[in-house]
Amino acid sequence: MANILILYSTTDGHTREICRRLKQVIEGNGHRVSLHAIDSTPANLAQFDKIVLGASIRYGKHAKQVYRFIEKNRKLLDDKPNAFFSVNAVARKAAKNQPETNPYLRKFLKQIAWQPRNLAVFAGKIDYPRYRPLDRLVIRLIMWLTKGPTDPNAAVEFTDWKRVETFAKVISEM
Repeated sequence: MANILILYSTTDGHTREICRRLKQVIEGNGHRVSLHAIDSTPANLAQFDKIVLGASIRYGKHAKQVYRFIEKNRKLLDDKPNAFFSVNAVARKAAKNQPETNPYLRKFLKQIAWQPRNLAVFAGKIDYPRYRPLDRLVIRLIMWLTKGPTDPNAAVEFTDWKRVETFAKVISEM
């Protein structure tokens, strides 16, 4: 039984939901899982056997605290089994839903010194009713340009939960 830490950075809460599903599956495989937002990271990271980091994209970028966490804890991350996953709407497209093909993940990996051992990309969720007016407008424009949903009253989830569960098994076995 491993003691696994899952940290997340989320913009609208969907990455947290993905982490909750990961936790459920991993615990079902007999491991202990501690789930935390990246801004409430436990003080003693060394107590964990494995570390997983998940982060959402907003306007093409992961949050600054993700970069800061990685920079501050790179040595520890390198010393333990680890994984990283990105959540973004572009991953709704089959040609962009793999670590090797997702432009946001590829760009992110070039910007950091850490090279995660296990990677995943999950399509996120567009939830127009929850967005502030400016975000709703900008995201609708982006979706229109990329042939995605534009109904300002729609909430559309693109996440392939079976892929999330498969990644949870990878984490359990790493």
